[in-house]
Amino acid sequence: MPGLASATIGVWVMAGGRNERPEQNGIAHFLEHMAFKGTKTRSALQIAEAIEDVGGYINAYTSREMTAYYARVLGADVPLALDVISDIVLNPVFDQREIEVERGVILQEIGQALDTPDDIIFDWLQEAAYPDQPMGRTILGPSEKVARFGREDLSRFVGEHYGPGQMILAAAGAVDHDTIVRQAEAIFGGLSAVIQPGQEGALWSGSERREIKDLEQAHFALALEGPAYGDADLYTAQVYATAMGGGMSSRLFQKIREERGLCYTIFAQAGAYEDTGMVTVYAGTSEDEIAALAGLTIDELKRAADDMSEAEVARARAQMKAGMLMGLEGASSRAERMARNLAIYGRVPGLEEVSARIDAVTREAVRDYAGRLAGGAKTALALYGPVGAAPELEALRARLAA
Repeated sequence: MPGLASATIGVWVMAGGRNERPEQNGIAHFLEHMAFKGTKTRSALQIAEAIEDVGGYINAYTSREMTAYYARVLGADVPLALDVISDIVLNPVFDQREIEVERGVILQEIGQALDTPDDIIFDWLQEAAYPDQPMGRTILGPSEKVARFGREDLSRFVGEHYGPGQMILAAAGAVDHDTIVRQAEAIFGGLSAVIQPGQEGALWSGSERREIKDLEQAHFALALEGPAYGDADLYTAQVYATAMGGGMSSRLFQKIREERGLCYTIFAQAGAYEDTGMVTVYAGTSEDEIAALAGLTIDELKRAADDMSEAEVARARAQMKAGMLMGLEGASSRAERMARNLAIYGRVPGLEEVSARIDAVTREAVRDYAGRLAGGAKTALALYGPVGAAPELEALRARLAA
């Protein structure tokens, strides 16, 4: 990326929460934490100092389908960053004392999530959509399982999932491609292949989770089954979700917040996975307004099948394209996009190709998609707070299909 003084480089591993067996729930995230707690050649402090001594930044995250380890540094320090990242991925020591320390940190993280209603409700929504299966389990894992993980558990997960065929090295910014390839060959060239255990497919069951608690706000999260990465409807679903709740001009924001004053926050989004997807609506409202908000949300989702306008669809397309291009002005976003596309499609689609697919979504396609959602989409519901007056999921399903 000409003109950038910095670069982002990282290793994306195609293993996340959905790759865990039931007894392993939370271990992918635990492993991500332990990567920074020492290697065969560096202590935890030395890992942090190696990057921060040159003014850099190092971090990681775990999702349902991927775990990423990355650093942002100045261009001259890219070889150092790759050396550190590869070291923490390939050579963790899993010292028992550090495991106990980090276990406490993760248990605190779980507690923090439980104290953040507009965070934990999405875990509950995922569980309601995909109950009793890997796709529906929390990434952090339950406290009782995290409390039992040991060195052998961590080593076993690495042995099952951290092979060269599951890793993607991506870099963007002030980088030299040939130099990185040579260094990568030296670091990763001798790795042995790993055959991952079979992955359980996602089966949308759809249910309701309602947690009544004395909070200031009632939190409402509704999900409808959406397309997977490879489905023909993927971009149509994303345009639809953007038009419905992607900004201040969106339908849900205008109708429910601006015209009726029923909430402060409301949005919609479309997320996709390898074999499933979700169109999600979230809102935070008061105990007195939760019933009206839920009903009006369903009505607006239905109405889009009949009167979604060309202007709304054009605005949503423009938002999606601008958001993509603005995001790719940063090295971290660019590296992330390359890694994710390689993991999903085995290639990195050009920006013109993606823009053309977005532009190909017509008003008629969006209306048809909205009609199919209303006519028979599988749904799930999560509610948290003073939500006793909220309609049951079956009532919302009936209203959507009426």
